[in-house]
Amino acid sequence: MNKIFLSGNLTRDPEVRYTPNGKAMAKMGIAVQRQFKNSETGQYDVDFFNLTAWEKTAEFCGRYLRKGSRVFVEGRVQTYSYVGQDGVKRSGIDIQVESIEFGSSKRDDNSGVSASESNPAPRNNPPPAQNNSGNGNSNDDFDKGDNFDEDEFIGDDIPDHKVPF
Repeated sequence: MNKIFLSGNLTRDPEVRYTPNGKAMAKMGIAVQRQFKNSETGQYDVDFFNLTAWEKTAEFCGRYLRKGSRVFVEGRVQTYSYVGQDGVKRSGIDIQVESIEFGSSKRDDNSGVSASESNPAPRNNPPPAQNNSGNGNSNDDFDKGDNFDEDEFIGDDIPDHKVPF
């Protein structure tokens, strides 16, 4: 069985793109704090994951989620490999999102609220792209950044971890 559950904060706004057939795809990142503090630093270690959502889930992410949003993700792990422009073979892990829900944060008192209940302001997305260049496998490794305290890891404090499509 290949199933993963993650709870964390988005590290960047979801980037919604469309395949040539009009299928929506959203790429985003999530930072997940480990349960225990590092014995050497006294800080919580953080793991960073790439997320990919498709179709209605992708459009939902693009419309309602932002960098810093607390989310609960259910999905599956997918590995990939590719040869970089420098000729070196690289590999990575991507989480294919099956479902995603709002989590609670210090910014609001809504815990686990669905999109229909919270009614956030919609985001104006650009029209679907007609031509997507690349093969979708040009992801480089994340820059891991520093450790963080969950109370401080909200909104603009989240580092950008941009991964090209």
